[in-house]
Amino acid sequence: MIDQQIKAVIRDIRDFPKPGIIFKDITPILKEPPLCNDIVDAFIEQLGDTRVDVVAGVESRGFLFGLTLANKLSVPFVPVRKAGKLPYTIKQKVYELEYGTATIEVHTDAFEPGQRILIHDDLLATGGTVCAASDLIQEMGGIIAGFSFVVGLNFLNGKERITPISDNIIVLAEY
Repeated sequence: MIDQQIKAVIRDIRDFPKPGIIFKDITPILKEPPLCNDIVDAFIEQLGDTRVDVVAGVESRGFLFGLTLANKLSVPFVPVRKAGKLPYTIKQKVYELEYGTATIEVHTDAFEPGQRILIHDDLLATGGTVCAASDLIQEMGGIIAGFSFVVGLNFLNGKERITPISDNIIVLAEY
């Protein structure tokens, strides 16, 4: 099963980025091309007949599988970036973190109003960043088709936070 394959390769880094945190490092997955292909295939299988017009990948690790997923679905990929990273006309969203605020942005021509957007990130923790991405996309006229994540940290309750936006949530390996 894909969850066991992922868990066998993910590396735990203790006390990163601060003491008491166990960071789930997905970078070892990237050294395994067959596993990378299996991950994208698992997303596609679980999407089933969900209509996806665009995949939006959240900076930065959401780009890793998000672009490949978009290519396999034959739909555009849209990067959701941190402030100051996009060169064209942008729309921004400021959102709260446990230690302050952050800002994400998207090009204003990234997608057309009414298109169905799958938001992809590597990891679902509290759900704050993907909630902000959802708000931004909806403010621009996009419809949230669902969410996809390689890893989910269930004890942080991110799934409960994003379910009101869309209950189409794919998490391949849950902790």
